[in-house]
Amino acid sequence: MSSVLATFTSPGPLVFQLGPFALRWYGLLIAVAVLLGLSLATRLGRARGIEPSLIADLLPLMVLGAVIGARVYYVALEWRQYSGNWLDAIRIWRGGIAIHGALLGGSLATMLFCRWRRQPFWQLLDVLMPAVALGQAIGRWGNFFNSEAFGLPTDLPWKLQIPAASRPAEFFEQLYFHPTFLYESLWNLGVCALLLALFRAASRGRIQLLPGALSCVYLMAYSSGRVWIEGLRLDPLCLLSEPPFCDGGLRMAQLVSLLLIALGGVGLWWLYRRHRPLPDPSGVIT
Repeated sequence: MSSVLATFTSPGPLVFQLGPFALRWYGLLIAVAVLLGLSLATRLGRARGIEPSLIADLLPLMVLGAVIGARVYYVALEWRQYSGNWLDAIRIWRGGIAIHGALLGGSLATMLFCRWRRQPFWQLLDVLMPAVALGQAIGRWGNFFNSEAFGLPTDLPWKLQIPAASRPAEFFEQLYFHPTFLYESLWNLGVCALLLALFRAASRGRIQLLPGALSCVYLMAYSSGRVWIEGLRLDPLCLLSEPPFCDGGLRMAQLVSLLLIALGGVGLWWLYRRHRPLPDPSGVIT
């Protein structure tokens, strides 16, 4: 029997409730992630000559686009549970968002913002990526408080205790599960540290970071971790099959992650082997 290093047990999703008002950990963590992300992106943007007001104007639109994208993506892949009751599709506070949808929605919002404000897309996106990774690391703890997005049963020295009401029927007798929220949070912190180290090295002239390169590194680094972490989870979004094991079918997060790794690799190849700039969707020529 293995010794216990850490056992995680959620205190519940609520910070406190006062009458009809309830403050949830997930909402609080998202607010903290946005504020810290704003601070980090503003500091990095200032180092690249980007006005702090530009980051402040973009961030609310980017967050809104990310939330809408995350929900639309999730509902589109889980349409069976919303068929005939589409009002539930907008009740996001009940759970059901997907990070890849958030990345798509946030990127689209940033693209439209850049076209509106006539700003180079890749230069702006590059200073946002470390903040995005930091925000993901913080936001994943919302899964812990909600007792969701956990992994397979485990007897490792570190484990997550899941209440009976949140366990899948197949594993109702199990008590401890992989804390995949923790794995991804730590992985995202590592991605953030990697991006900041590259940013600092470029600022000191040690390496050359072309516009879009940092975004490509983010895609490859984040997605590499997501591929193996997703393989542990019991609540994957599946393509034409059912969780928890997708009936041997495709886990969408793994498929999308592999595509993003390939996309990031092609982007770096285009920049450093073909010596050509990435196409700028904002239409701004730099």
